[in-house]
Amino acid sequence: MTKAELIERVYEQAGEGLSRRLTAEIVETIFDTISLSLERDSRFAVPAFGTFTLKTRAARKGRNPQTGAEIDIPESKAVQFKAAAALKGDL
Repeated sequence: MTKAELIERVYEQAGEGLSRRLTAEIVETIFDTISLSLERDSRFAVPAFGTFTLKTRAARKGRNPQTGAEIDIPESKAVQFKAAAALKGDL
């Protein structure tokens, strides 16, 4: 599902109460709030759905696949998701 499809689904479920534009703004605000929460607290939990956590990957050595030369890969951050038991049961 794409973001546009998500907005369309929420718009359809809301009925006549929301415009498409307002629905898009609400969905965008939700994603922004999740991002800010991860930056600030490194965690965002939704009961019966799951938990998003921010993890730091350590710097490491790698190889350029074309030349075989060793390269330094810098530290990076990644978002992990762990599904709640209720969500796992629904899948």
